[in-house]
Amino acid sequence: MTVRLYRTAALAVAMTVALAACVPPAAQRSPAEVSASLEAESLARQGQLDKAARAYLDLAQQAPANRDHYQLLAAEAYRQEGKLAQAGPLLTDTHRSRLTGTEPVLYDLLQAEIALSQHDAPRALQLTTQPNVAVPISMQLRLLELRSRAMEANGDFWGAARTRVEMDNQLTGLDNAQNRKQILALLAHVNTEQLKQRAAGMRPGDRMLPWINEALTHQGIAVATPQPALDQPVGTLLPGDNANVREGYKMPGRVALLLPASGSFAGAGSVIREGFFAAYADAARNRAPRAEVRVYDSEGTAAGATKAYQQAVTDGAQLVIGPLTRPEVSAIFGLSQLPVPVLALNHPDDKGLPASGASEFGLLPETEGAQAADHMAEQGLRTAYVMISGDDFAQRAGNAFKAEFQARGGNIAGSGTLGAGVNYASTINSLGATKAGSDAGVFISMKPQQARLLLPQLRLARVNLPVFATSHVYGGVDDAGNNRDLEGVEFADAPWLFNAQPGLPNHDDVANALPAARGVSARLFAFGMDAWNLVPYLDWLHEHPGSYLPGASGQLTADQFGRIRRVLVWAKFQDGLAHPLNGSLQMDSVPMSAPPTDNPAPAQSSGN
Repeated sequence: MTVRLYRTAALAVAMTVALAACVPPAAQRSPAEVSASLEAESLARQGQLDKAARAYLDLAQQAPANRDHYQLLAAEAYRQEGKLAQAGPLLTDTHRSRLTGTEPVLYDLLQAEIALSQHDAPRALQLTTQPNVAVPISMQLRLLELRSRAMEANGDFWGAARTRVEMDNQLTGLDNAQNRKQILALLAHVNTEQLKQRAAGMRPGDRMLPWINEALTHQGIAVATPQPALDQPVGTLLPGDNANVREGYKMPGRVALLLPASGSFAGAGSVIREGFFAAYADAARNRAPRAEVRVYDSEGTAAGATKAYQQAVTDGAQLVIGPLTRPEVSAIFGLSQLPVPVLALNHPDDKGLPASGASEFGLLPETEGAQAADHMAEQGLRTAYVMISGDDFAQRAGNAFKAEFQARGGNIAGSGTLGAGVNYASTINSLGATKAGSDAGVFISMKPQQARLLLPQLRLARVNLPVFATSHVYGGVDDAGNNRDLEGVEFADAPWLFNAQPGLPNHDDVANALPAARGVSARLFAFGMDAWNLVPYLDWLHEHPGSYLPGASGQLTADQFGRIRRVLVWAKFQDGLAHPLNGSLQMDSVPMSAPPTDNPAPAQSSGN
């Protein structure tokens, strides 16, 4: 299971060159030795590590006073070349006590790696956990990796995973992606109950908690998802003479939008594209700098998305937004390198972590289920009855609701899935909710038509409990006649549908002009708006936990894995009409594209 991190030749040479600086001053060396040392360093810089090793060995013979130093450099060069077997004898013949500076640390690291290759895990662990050893920054990642490998070989999978988590924010590119996969692979070897017990005893800020949740999710276990902190909105005006400078705003010069214009997902792609350019146009109203945007047809397929991404890179894109479908996202995240950062508009098939240099943004039913559980718990409800449809979104929302509600100390007293018919009496009776107390509520996740059938039957069965739902219960348009059956139902949804987020274009005005912004497609339209609104603040959200973007689809914040998470607004059916519970979201919001300058917007560009 062990996978070593990749190391570029440049990094290997940087280590060698740093060690070369430990050699005695030139005044203590002959001109011939100085010249030969520089030549060996040059070979190492060029990646000719085998030749560099032989050059260092020649120096060891020619300069006995510095013999141990040169032998150590030769051993390191062989190690970097993948010839660890040739490094071992050199270390055996090297006196550690004669090494200076950072050399003893490197000596121990090499010995630890050799011990691992010889299946001597206790020796490797001892060498990588020595107390009171000052390890230079240039060697800390290597130490942590070897320590993790030693712990794993000793059967301490938890310790090995925790050590790799220490490395996470110090790695980039393929190293980062590989290390993250290794963390989850290590946690998969830890007993599930032990993981749950460790999670239960952790404080909310413990950096291992999200990793435990990821590991359990990969095992198919629904876990609680604590709501993100919303501490500071992006776009805060900075103090100073320039009143237009807003914190975190950074607009790339060129943006590529990858959406399916053909295939079965072309309709969804079209709605998202319209929302994207509606927000783009609104940025001009605020006189914000805008990127040049080019649209590419991802075709809704893995091959089409890969081709579109590669073309966008060739065309000079500085940020790629999309693709849309899970197979497309999996294909992009599966590329060996992502030379241009990506904001994917979905999550990959395997539910894996975002690739390095990538972010994920999606409309997840799990988000709505978990926030419904939090909403009920905050109202003092401790007992829940769950009724969901057989749709995939409902099953996912239901599982997330149960996990979060139980994590909040609540009790799932009954659960049922509605069938294809119109009579739900047997399912309702099986819940046993008629004798529920005042601390109970009902959670539902289903489409409006099914909910309109269910609610009257609940009342007929004398289940007079408050009902909470996911956004799927609302069709996105006022329909007072049909929705009277949903009276009192509270549900989570995108704030823009109710004009509950200041700074955004008025929903009703946009819907009157653009059919894509009406009805159930309005959520996808809002999603497209936020795909653009995130562009100038994406880096800031990743770098500043607790910061958030007041968006059309929710308050948007980034977690440590690069996923954009949404916090929704709550609405309620009253007299058949849906109204936000708390009016608008007054959180010091600013226009989404509030400009740091008064530069005019560049012209939009599109292509194939």
